[in-house]
Amino acid sequence: MRQFEREDNELISSYLNGDESALKELIEKHQKRIFTYILLSVKNRELAEDIFQDTFIKVVNTLRSGNYKEEGKFVQWVMRIANNLKIDYFRKVQRMPTFESSDDFDIFDVLNGTDASVEQKLIEEQINHDVKSLVQLLPDEQREVLEMRIYDEISFKEIAALTNVSINTALGRMRYALINLRKLIKENNVIIS
Repeated sequence: MRQFEREDNELISSYLNGDESALKELIEKHQKRIFTYILLSVKNRELAEDIFQDTFIKVVNTLRSGNYKEEGKFVQWVMRIANNLKIDYFRKVQRMPTFESSDDFDIFDVLNGTDASVEQKLIEEQINHDVKSLVQLLPDEQREVLEMRIYDEISFKEIAALTNVSINTALGRMRYALINLRKLIKENNVIIS
């Protein structure tokens, strides 16, 4: 196993200053962990490779545009990007309805069944948007744990390792994040139903 000696922020800085090999080193440094994370979710090697590639295309574009902000660890940020791309993929697959042909197939049965779900999806999207906005108001340590656990679906054991704290500390931060989030939801009159 190759020992990586330079820190992520040093590699990012070198890459932004024109050192293409720094990007290669950065990708190699985290490749196994991020690819495995994607593969465990999608359970398809080719799809995992596509999402992995798209993830690093997005990483490179963000770095080049100057929009990368060092809030926490680089690998957590990349895993969030990968997770969002996985979610986008599954949403796209779910949106494409498949129909089996049969003699008693009636297109109006399908069309009538979509009205309530479209309205419900809009409501859910608004609730998710409101809650995500409130999550941003949490203290950084609590927000980080909550986002990794809820949005990235990372285990508490891995969260503890990523944030260099004990599992109990990670669990405690999550507990306080949820308590504070409930207060914020109540204070801001966000209706979750």
